Amino acid sequence: MRLLLISSSNVHGYGYLDWAEPHILDFVGDRKRVVFVPFAAKDHAAYLKMFRERVERMGLAVEQLENQLDQTDVLFVGGGNTFRLLNALYERNLIDRIRARVRSGAMLYIGSSAGTNITAPTIKTTNDMPILYPPSFDALGLVPFQINPHYLDPEPDSTHKGETREQRIREYLEENETPVIGLREGSALRVEGHKATLIGEKTARWFERGKEPVEVRAGHTIRI
Repeated sequence: MRLLLISSSNVHGYGYLDWAEPHILDFVGDRKRVVFVPFAAKDHAAYLKMFRERVERMGLAVEQLENQLDQTDVLFVGGGNTFRLLNALYERNLIDRIRARVRSGAMLYIGSSAGTNITAPTIKTTNDMPILYPPSFDALGLVPFQINPHYLDPEPDSTHKGETREQRIREYLEENETPVIGLREGSALRVEGHKATLIGEKTARWFERGKEPVEVRAGHTIRI
């Protein structure tokens, strides 16, 4: 099983997918065709156009996911609203098919933001508003921990009085036992078999129930 789980396609100081490009190219190797899942956005055609224009500059051909999943070598699931994305996958009966094909090793999986969220057991640690109600919060379950992309640290001088990202994750762990990794923008997880390794420019934050969160640096491996 091989996955590249990107926190965000957009990172401060970079253009769309710029920071992730070398990681994507190293991950796909000699594969030259990517099938794109735009379902986290409302306008699939516009999303596909933007993605295709950028990824073709990497030397890769792009198709939108239709009925060719069984012939797909590389699946890229784009970001947007996680509830919308998961609902669309349930409507199209794709959850089990994607899971089986990735777990078998027949298909590489690349996710960004919402596309990364859905590789966890559930989408309970997404940042998105529930604009749609999918049949279940259960997701692909390709990794045994929850993921919080776009993880933000509290700003000491901020006047904001709402919950911090850390507080929300701690609330999740009051009701759930599954650990959570907070992926800052500019970081990603590369999963190879039973190992998930943090890559990129930023550290991540690891949360477990009953323990204080810890910083995870690039190169750190989580057994899965």
